[in-house]
Amino acid sequence: MSGEGLTIRDLRVTFDGFTAVDGVDLDIRPGDLRFLIGPNGAGKTTLVDAVTGLAKATGSVRFGGQELLGKPVHRIARLGIGRTFQTATVFEALTVLQNLDIAAGAARGPLTMLRRRKGVPEAVMKALETTGLTELHDRPAGALAHGQKQWLEIGMLLVQDVQLLLLDEPVAGMSHDEREATGALLQRVSEDRTVVVIEHDMDFMRSFARSVSVLHAGKVLSEGTVAQVQADPKVQEVYLGRSSEPESAPAPAPVPVAEEA
Repeated sequence: MSGEGLTIRDLRVTFDGFTAVDGVDLDIRPGDLRFLIGPNGAGKTTLVDAVTGLAKATGSVRFGGQELLGKPVHRIARLGIGRTFQTATVFEALTVLQNLDIAAGAARGPLTMLRRRKGVPEAVMKALETTGLTELHDRPAGALAHGQKQWLEIGMLLVQDVQLLLLDEPVAGMSHDEREATGALLQRVSEDRTVVVIEHDMDFMRSFARSVSVLHAGKVLSEGTVAQVQADPKVQEVYLGRSSEPESAPAPAPVPVAEEA
């Protein structure tokens, strides 16, 4: 299994006195398909912001032998790290192929960008095949279904030879079939890359995660396989158990007592 692993030590992110990420340690091995789960406000997206240079942090984040903290966003991206956001950011007026070709050109210098391309680059063809968008290559990105836009955005990372993909709720708003197709795509991508997924969809997590980290109040609450995490009483108490336990019924209204004559 190729690819690079991600090592995080004592990561802290503080905003105006509020600690959003509070001393997190993570070891994500090469080729892992790691899911980060936890309640809203647990620090999941802030952690990814810190890894990608969007949030100032202390501690250590290492990928491919390089320390990431303190590096600007573009330098981190050049080290083979890419991310998606909850809303796909594609060029809607351009075709699928044009979107991928622009992304593939992001690493080229200005002189090579001016040269006319002969044919479709191999990396673009491979990304079309991996994402299942080959037959839609000439369709405007704005005409794609919701799930297909997410796949295109993942393809735009693949053509840049990203080795660590950080995906923020990639299946939000997808149909069941789109979620299944996305899970299969992430499995293919993680064969030779490392993938980290922020997710709230527990069924999706159970089906596709290789390993899971549960965050709560900015800290790592639990880690392990899906089965290990689901069996952890701490996780059941603060997170997973909430969705499975019925809400308590409201207390009955007091019965008025008739006054004595």
